[in-house]
Amino acid sequence: MLRPGLTFRLSVLLACIGVLASGATGYYAYRANRTMLVKEAEHSLMTSTELLAQRSSVAIEDIAADAQVLASLPSSAAIAQADDGAGRNAARERLAQVFFSFMAHHREYLQVRLIARGHHGLELIRFDRDANRAVRVEDSGLQEKGQFAYVFDTLALGVGHIYVSPITVNHERGAHAAEGRPTLRLGTPVANDHGVMVGVVVIDVDLAKLLERLQVDLPGNYEVYLANEWGDFLVHPDASQTFGFDKGRRIFMQERFPATRPLFEAGRSAVVLNGLAQPVQASARILAFIHRPFGESEGNRFVVLGLSRPLSDALNGASMLGNSIVRMVLISSLLAIVLAVMFARALVQPLQTLAHAATHFFADHTMQALPVRRTDEIGVLARCFERMRGEIRSHIDGLHSRQHELAHLARHDVLTGLPNRMLFMERLEEAIRDAAASAAPLAVLFVDLDRFKQINDQYGHSAGDDVLVEVARRLQGLLSSADMVARLGGDEFVVLINGTRSAGPAPEIASRIKETLDDVLLVNERRMTVGASIGISQFPGDGISAGALLLNADAAMYAAKSDGKCAYLRYQDLPEAQRSRKTAGLAGEFDTDDLAAAADDAGAML
Repeated sequence: MLRPGLTFRLSVLLACIGVLASGATGYYAYRANRTMLVKEAEHSLMTSTELLAQRSSVAIEDIAADAQVLASLPSSAAIAQADDGAGRNAARERLAQVFFSFMAHHREYLQVRLIARGHHGLELIRFDRDANRAVRVEDSGLQEKGQFAYVFDTLALGVGHIYVSPITVNHERGAHAAEGRPTLRLGTPVANDHGVMVGVVVIDVDLAKLLERLQVDLPGNYEVYLANEWGDFLVHPDASQTFGFDKGRRIFMQERFPATRPLFEAGRSAVVLNGLAQPVQASARILAFIHRPFGESEGNRFVVLGLSRPLSDALNGASMLGNSIVRMVLISSLLAIVLAVMFARALVQPLQTLAHAATHFFADHTMQALPVRRTDEIGVLARCFERMRGEIRSHIDGLHSRQHELAHLARHDVLTGLPNRMLFMERLEEAIRDAAASAAPLAVLFVDLDRFKQINDQYGHSAGDDVLVEVARRLQGLLSSADMVARLGGDEFVVLINGTRSAGPAPEIASRIKETLDDVLLVNERRMTVGASIGISQFPGDGISAGALLLNADAAMYAAKSDGKCAYLRYQDLPEAQRSRKTAGLAGEFDTDDLAAAADDAGAML
């Protein structure tokens, strides 16, 4: 058997592929359908928004036409230019009946007024809406309105032109139901027979009532948004968001819906949002906004009108399709699982024969004979296994040999075969730990060859290398198996003396080293003498760390070399001042921290 459960795992893998393929197809179909439904809903909502905007324009044109009809009546001009603006006469009463008729047939009209040019814009005829009825304001309640823009701006227009005010909240006193309501005012001038402007007709329109009439055929879950040219909400599903400029805190459409900003910058004329593409802005709804011109005056030149509808309405069809897709995916997945099991068993059975051979690749005594005689793909694999086994074994043996060689080179001097600085520091630290635990002494001997440079210069580097090899051989011959000699680099060697031999005999060993190195060396049939200077440091008196012992031994060696009379010198025999000077002088060359990190420099020493 290749492995218990491989057939099951392969079956699961193939089944997952089949399930994922059918699921991905179903999901793509669902997403495509949902996107199509959302796009269709966006198009439908944009059409409804444009239709609402068109209806609004038509409604405003109708109101303007009503104002023009009232202004064109001969009695309007006659009453407006009468000197006695507050007087009553039969013509004025008949005209008032006409004004009342217009108020009675238009529930969205809040006020209809005839205002004279003279008398500081005195109201001559005024009807207010109070609840659902039109109320005429008596002469005592008529007011002067000449200071309002809807009077003096309208008088500045030509005959037949319409003044359209900004949409604001009505704060005029005594306006009955109009007070505090969002109001749109339309005005047109009244001219006499000579074309002189003698007054104006002004109609105040309840914006909420107007939009309510215009959207009567829209579904109940549609919401309307309207903003002026600055972005202030004039209509919003949440009434607290409207007319922020009138409440001391302005709320802008372009901040609530950042995607609408191009509409206010004249960059685009329409924007559509939905909760799928813009979840933060549109939430769970679809919204459509359009930019439309508004009025002929210098007030609000355009408005932004928007409609929204729940996103769930558009996705109802997608939900039904999703349920159908889930059923299809379940059936396809079941079929994929059955086919995956059948295919996995057919594929795994031929591999089980080869599995045993692969499992016992290197064990000759347990490995079964490979089916190398087969002519199919299994036979090809078996023959490949046979060839690979021999090649891999050969490569692994070579790698093991190289690993041992590299490990040896990393910790030993290439020329002499002695331990290098890294290995010596490790052994020295280990010896210090053992000595500290057992209260046993140890000594470090720093050996520097005296005439090595002259030999190198006179006979060449090859002869110098031979001298170093011979010195290493002689040093090893002088030491016991418990001691250690290492080459630090160049002509510098260091000796570690362990145990009781380091307390008293360390100078004796140094003397023997000196004598051995003073003997004549025969190198390449040349007789030469190298000599040596030796410094000794002992644990724990001369230092308790590997770096300190090596540094102090080196200081003692330099003192012995500079003295010229001593073959070797112990660090403790140096005068205190001289010890301080020599240690400080060598600190830059043999820093304690650098010696402690000597293992990192092993490659450079090689």
